[in-house]
Amino acid sequence: MRFAELAATSAAVGATGGRRAKVELLAAALRGLDPAEIAAGAGYLAGELRQRQTGVGWAGLRDLPPPAAAPTLTVSGVDAAIEEISRVGGTGSQARRRELVGRLFAAATADEQRLLVGLFRGELRQGAQAGLLAEAVARAAEVPVTVVRRALLLAGDLRAVAVAALTGGAAALAGFGLQVGRPLAPMLAQSAPSVDEALTATGTPAVVDVKLDGLRIQVHRSGQDIAVFTRSLDEITGRLPEVVAAVRALPARELVLDGEAIGLDAAGRPLPFQQTSSHAARRTTPSTTGRTPVAPAVLAAAERAGEPVLTPYFFDLLHLDGADLIDLPGRERWATLARAVDPALLVGRVEVDDAAQAAAAFAAAVDAGQEGVVVKDPAAPYDAGRRGAAWVKVKPRHTLDLVVLAVEWGSGRRQGWLSNLHLGARDPGTGEFVMLGKTFKGLTDELLRWQTERFLALAVEKGDWVVRVRPEQVVEIAFDGVQTSSRYPGGMALRFARVVRYRDDKTAAEADTIDAVRAIHAGRVSG
Repeated sequence: MRFAELAATSAAVGATGGRRAKVELLAAALRGLDPAEIAAGAGYLAGELRQRQTGVGWAGLRDLPPPAAAPTLTVSGVDAAIEEISRVGGTGSQARRRELVGRLFAAATADEQRLLVGLFRGELRQGAQAGLLAEAVARAAEVPVTVVRRALLLAGDLRAVAVAALTGGAAALAGFGLQVGRPLAPMLAQSAPSVDEALTATGTPAVVDVKLDGLRIQVHRSGQDIAVFTRSLDEITGRLPEVVAAVRALPARELVLDGEAIGLDAAGRPLPFQQTSSHAARRTTPSTTGRTPVAPAVLAAAERAGEPVLTPYFFDLLHLDGADLIDLPGRERWATLARAVDPALLVGRVEVDDAAQAAAAFAAAVDAGQEGVVVKDPAAPYDAGRRGAAWVKVKPRHTLDLVVLAVEWGSGRRQGWLSNLHLGARDPGTGEFVMLGKTFKGLTDELLRWQTERFLALAVEKGDWVVRVRPEQVVEIAFDGVQTSSRYPGGMALRFARVVRYRDDKTAAEADTIDAVRAIHAGRVSG
């Protein structure tokens, strides 16, 4: 297929408002790809390069050559060119990479150059994200969309699923199962303002888990081989030797565990997330009354390494010794988890029959310094990659994961640092971001230094007062409520917003939506 056809499809999808019309355009393009082009082509339509790292940044896309007059590029040719760019390294690599980028763009028409720039920058905004592509793949392959979605959740790779669907249909998609060593998208929780509302969603009886403010981890074990993955499916095994040691000490041969890794202080209370995420937590001693228990294997790993320790706590088991558990009810998975894992490595959990018991569990978690609770339906399967009503998180404050749209230069003590953040929520209908206000509250000197460097690297417009940035960085914001405001386009503003932490484990596409903000606004007591 000519690359120009994908560029035309991309432009048409971006100019089309209706979901069904977008799906039809994408499906038509997918059908036109040769089998060898499907992986790259499906990725391009989703705004993704097959090569995760190319070495081409913002500066590398300045001073591009004039566009070609006629299209000559093919999808496979573009993929090969980008592969060659991604492999450049060593002495003289910068000049060589610049030469290859120039050669590729010189062969591209104006429309093709626009698509290439969007792909290299990772900011192709045409309203064709993974959800739409899953529908388009199903339409092009003439298979049920539910089958495509399940394969996508288990595989975690849109390109591989597209290849399977378009070359082998439903039978090939059925071959995707949970594979030990290959991470799958984690099950997610909805938010509720109270345990009463959470129980309304899950029903009773329910299970209430302590919600830890740590790093979400998914741990795979096959024999002595262990891999640790983040919420975003990045492998971090080498950074968490204590987690590896704890899982290696378990008796099972094969495991896939879902949980959190957190740092604890000397009293067994959780340390701030920033310290956990930087692996700067202090090592604890074995628990006594009132302290959080720590497995001996974790402490042993810390002693050997002579470094601070992160302790893993698990709340779900997805695979055990050759058997997938994700389709079993929660109560069966959790009973198996309790038999397979050291009790010192389990998240605190209690079964409740009514709101009073759930409220007591919530109060106990917060008093212990934890982030809150997650109320769970014990009859629900593990719905990988989905955020449904089976799991509902409750925190003692409103928080949203928003995207930074711009940053203002500070004054006074903050002179020379980027300080005041412009915050936006994602509009799922348009793919754009709706501004909800600004904040500089909660920023330490360390965060000010970090975010100045970060946002200058993301800058698209550097003014004397405001630096506008690519909408990529997610930040967790706590606030007291949402009020009506004519100052911002969405008609709402956050009250007393403050920074909790930066969320490098989330992409902008995973940020909270303007619908979530409207729901909080609708429930606010007026006056």
